[in-house]
Amino acid sequence: MIRALLPMLLISGVASAAECGPDRLQTERTIVLKREGAAYGAHQHTALSLAKGEVVLTFDDGPSPENTPLVLKALADQCAKATFFMEGRNLRRSPELARRVVGEGHSAGIHSDTHPNLSTLSSEQQLDDLTRSRAAYKAVFGSETPAYRFPFLEETPTMLAALKQANITVASIDLGINDWIPEDTTAVLAQRLNESLDKAGRGIILMHDANGPTAKALPTLLKVLKDKGYKVVHLEWEQAP
Repeated sequence: MIRALLPMLLISGVASAAECGPDRLQTERTIVLKREGAAYGAHQHTALSLAKGEVVLTFDDGPSPENTPLVLKALADQCAKATFFMEGRNLRRSPELARRVVGEGHSAGIHSDTHPNLSTLSSEQQLDDLTRSRAAYKAVFGSETPAYRFPFLEETPTMLAALKQANITVASIDLGINDWIPEDTTAVLAQRLNESLDKAGRGIILMHDANGPTAKALPTLLKVLKDKGYKVVHLEWEQAP
């Protein structure tokens, strides 16, 4: 990845477009963020610099041996890149799958160690969970994690301060599809995505690669984006010093 001198460096997605035909969703461009204690996502923080009709694809809770490969295939079929926020316990269980995610051109951050509601834990317990998830990430990828998404989006002062001190970006969201209900169908998830896009018009989309209905629905969800004229923007971070 490229070490940027500015807070964000924009890179054209020309290479991806050349390799993938116009029938694919593709990745329009990549934003390379600095490794710093910033926070993005209009649900809780400052919005990313995205144009109307631009979205960032993000997935939480993996890697899942049952579902993440299906998500990777759907993304590859559409030449779309995403960011995966992985749980420490799943990194320890499936390190090779986690490395496959990054090896296929996606970016990765952490999503806690065991997905607790951090607001119910003591400060010591919160920091212990962060330490364990960071250690899992480093063991798998050989570098410090650049980004963190809070479980349930439940931010705490203790964690926000620790992440800022460690130069770890907090990644919130702009829109989601509430895809954690096992009984959800592809049609229901597509409808939720349509409605969220119509309200937000741009932004960071939250999905869950560990969720079976999401993995099954993803080809349809990516088609919704393409049919509505949305462009995918990929997030990456500077290399660790």
